[in-house]
Amino acid sequence: MTFLYDIGGLNPWLVAVLLNTGLGLLGWRLVSKLLTPSGLVHAWILGVIVWGVLGWSGYGVVLFYFLAGSAVTKVGMAEKEAAGIAEKRSGARGPENVWGSAASSTLCALATLLVPIEYRPLLCLGYVSGFSTKLSDTTASEIGKAYGQRTFLITTLRPVPQGTEGAVSLEGTLAGMAASVVIAVVAWAVGLISIVGIGWCVLAAFIATNLESVIGATVQSKFAWLTNEVVNGINTLIGAVSAMGMAIAWGVFG
Repeated sequence: MTFLYDIGGLNPWLVAVLLNTGLGLLGWRLVSKLLTPSGLVHAWILGVIVWGVLGWSGYGVVLFYFLAGSAVTKVGMAEKEAAGIAEKRSGARGPENVWGSAASSTLCALATLLVPIEYRPLLCLGYVSGFSTKLSDTTASEIGKAYGQRTFLITTLRPVPQGTEGAVSLEGTLAGMAASVVIAVVAWAVGLISIVGIGWCVLAAFIATNLESVIGATVQSKFAWLTNEVVNGINTLIGAVSAMGMAIAWGVFG
């Protein structure tokens, strides 16, 4: 595993603050379309934590997730907005979206500071799997709404309109699986997980994304507090725990 915490001997937290502030200022025109002002503040906090704890490799994964997730949300936006099934604010992320997507992975990252070094690869696997799961879910949903020819309620397999909570499509499912593979490969390429970890992330993402659809089809509408953001948090938690659980069961971390 690669754990690079600083650049040129600088304190990693100082690097984190300077880097995130600089990127935010330089890319303001772009990020202002992808994040609300308060969402930008919370994304800055997330970025500082990730770089401070996991260094450039962890930061690269979350940055890839953010850019890829934002890009796929924009696919077919005009058509989705016309049909009333697009993400609110044309896909711009607020604080609730930032932490709904990243809370589980952030906890895994912070936990690496508290455990013996031999367990850090396992927590890095959980970190990556959380983002792999969320990118898979986002991609499956957005591609399914844009290009899904037929959508089915996951609990009954009966045809339902696009955008229905708990609906799945073949196009969306395949796109989601591909997305989980890509981000897991990125994490492996930067040394955050092993090649075996790619398989754990992809399998965990598939399990968690489908369980989220089950939640959406069965209980989400029954509880006001069970918002999309809360469900996203549950989804990523399932993904992170599933990947780590499978790694422990097989005795192969990372």
